[in-house]
Amino acid sequence: MTIAGKIESTIAIPGGVSVQMDGGIMKVKGPRGELSRNFAHPGIDIAVNATEVTVSCEYPRVKDKAMVGTYVAHVKNMIKGVTVGFTYHLKVVYNHFPMKIAVKGDRVEVNNYMGGKAPRYANIVRGCTVKVSGTDITVEGNDIEACGQTSANLERATSRLGFDKRTFQDGIYIVQKSHKVKE
Repeated sequence: MTIAGKIESTIAIPGGVSVQMDGGIMKVKGPRGELSRNFAHPGIDIAVNATEVTVSCEYPRVKDKAMVGTYVAHVKNMIKGVTVGFTYHLKVVYNHFPMKIAVKGDRVEVNNYMGGKAPRYANIVRGCTVKVSGTDITVEGNDIEACGQTSANLERATSRLGFDKRTFQDGIYIVQKSHKVKE
C-alpha cells in the first residue's frame, strides 16, 4: 500500500510461528525449525508484532520499492519454510550408459555419466537432505535458497558444453518444485 511518500507491506504471522528482530537479523521459528536472515538496509524499516510483520520505507525511490518487495518475499519464504518446507524433484535421464547416483556425506556422487570413468560431484548445501531412489532424486529443506542451490549443483554436475541438449539428453534435471505447484 502506498501512502503519499510512503510504501508499506504487511505479512500475517500464522499460528505456531514466532518472528523476532534482533538488530538487522530476523529469526523465524516454527514447527520445522528455525531460519535467520540479515535484513539490514538503510531506509527500510521492519516492524514485528505478535500477528504481523510490516516492511516500510518513507519517500522510496524505485530501488527502495523493489527492496521492500524483495524483503516481503524473503519473509514469506522463511515463514513457509518453517511451516511446510520446500521440496525439489529431479529426474535422472540417460540413454546408453546407466548413471549411478549415491549420497556420500555432504555431496552427491554421479558415476558412469556418459560412460566416463571419473565420478562427478555435486555439493549439498547445509540444511538440505537429498534422497535417491532409482532415477528420482528429492531435495528437501526449510531454506528455499539452499534447496534451489543444491538442485542447481546436481543439474550442473551433469552438464556438458558443446553438445546439443535436444540430442544428448543425458543428465539430471529439475522436474518439479513444491512452491511452484498449483494448489
